[in-house]
Amino acid sequence: MRFSSEGMVEIKFITKTFSIFSFRNTLCILIAIIITSSALAQDRSGTGSNKRKVELIYADEDIVIRDQQTGKDVHHIIGNVKFRMNESTLTCDSAHYLPDKMQITAFSRAHIEQGDTLDLYGDYMFYDGKTDNAIARGNVELIDKETHLYTEAITFDVKNQIVDYTTHGRITNAENTLTSTIGIYYVYENLFHFKDSVKIVNPDYVMTSDTMNYNTRSETVLFTGPTEVKGDSLYMYCERGWYNTRKDVSSIWKNAFIDNRQNILRGDSLFYNDSLGFGQGFRNVSIEDTTNNLFVMGNYAEYHKQPESYFVTDRAMFIQVSSKGDSLFLHADTLRGITVPDTIKEYRLVRAFYNCRIFSKDIQAKCDSLSFSFQDTVIRLYHDPVIWSVDNQLTSDSMAIFSKNQQTDRLELYNSAFVTIQIDTLRYNQIKGNNLTAWFKDDEIYKIIIKGNGESIYYLLDGEELAGLNRSKSTDIEIYIDQGKVTDVIEILNPEGFIDPPEPLGRKEPRLTGFKWLDALRPKEKEDIFRK
Repeated sequence: MRFSSEGMVEIKFITKTFSIFSFRNTLCILIAIIITSSALAQDRSGTGSNKRKVELIYADEDIVIRDQQTGKDVHHIIGNVKFRMNESTLTCDSAHYLPDKMQITAFSRAHIEQGDTLDLYGDYMFYDGKTDNAIARGNVELIDKETHLYTEAITFDVKNQIVDYTTHGRITNAENTLTSTIGIYYVYENLFHFKDSVKIVNPDYVMTSDTMNYNTRSETVLFTGPTEVKGDSLYMYCERGWYNTRKDVSSIWKNAFIDNRQNILRGDSLFYNDSLGFGQGFRNVSIEDTTNNLFVMGNYAEYHKQPESYFVTDRAMFIQVSSKGDSLFLHADTLRGITVPDTIKEYRLVRAFYNCRIFSKDIQAKCDSLSFSFQDTVIRLYHDPVIWSVDNQLTSDSMAIFSKNQQTDRLELYNSAFVTIQIDTLRYNQIKGNNLTAWFKDDEIYKIIIKGNGESIYYLLDGEELAGLNRSKSTDIEIYIDQGKVTDVIEILNPEGFIDPPEPLGRKEPRLTGFKWLDALRPKEKEDIFRK
């Protein structure tokens, strides 16, 4: 098929015209879609003019007055007034309403109801629909489930569900009544933040703080400043931590301590369940027994209130405080304390396990385990015990330290008793027997009584000069000591012995069977009790 040249030109012209027309139409459609989408987006975001966020639902009377200055209508609404604001309603006795600004000023018995959970009451309210904020004043009450807030003025960010007050507020939740000067309530999180003169009153205690948070759902208090809890049987202080008021469980730190009227528990971090009477302490823990004037310390501790007991480990140390300044320090891998019931009066019993060391000014000791009874103030040492007192070393299978009026009264050594008294680097007075009792006066040994198979070696001195060497055996022996020196030996039942003339220093000095000098193990100062 053939076409003329004019025809070809006409066909091309028509094709070009159609293409330009289609492009223009498509562009117009796209512009219209963009404009429409923008308008819809504005409506969805609440900035569009077509969607009303505030709507008057009902009133007995609606008087409309034109404002001469602005040219806008002002609604004076009277009687059974009810507005809808998105998902909330506002009711009151009367109101002023500015539709163009979406603002309501409500008077008398104003009430914002949000769903079936939150209600806000006040004598006066102002609501701004553009910002979605409300202000309530006069006899204000906020109810959120079981939580009631009473104050004189609050602001309510309805969109973000945040309520705050600065004119003193009172909150009731379960058994707790909370008061503070400043408060913020985050409704979605069920969380109050309190500031300035914060106080919680519970039937069992009163809690005061400068700053704290309170979760109304879990009934948990979060401490963020210096806080005190005072109850009939409990006093607690901390500067950080939390306390579940429903379960009586707390975890506190930063200068934390708990006083249950019997013991004071301190530590870098403390956990305490009051309903179970169980506590834990972590790092730098101390338990102060105010009744018996003693401390137990360590880096980890557990405490049980009933029956009262504690467990301490990790640099565990027991301290018995003396009014004369001669405190006794005991270290062991593990310390346990229990309260023992008794027909007359219950008493405290402390047990120490593994690598025990004792230091005081006048007595030092080492053993594998021991017990300390406050019924008769006796320390009993087991498994290779050693006691040092001035120049005296005492060893046996087991032994006991008896105290009276916070001073050592006597030592009792059971089975294989051995006393070694150092004269100089080579010479030692030695006494041994089945059982031994050493008596103290002014914290120094002044008399020793040996019972059964007594043997002794002691040096006779004339001033500082060696006068002779006495060797003796007897069933029982009494030895008297003055300032660390043997002054008299009395042999009882079947005595036998002899005195050797002095020998030149340097020869092999005599030793009784079982002799050992353990001064290298002696704690010579308080920190030595931690030496392995």
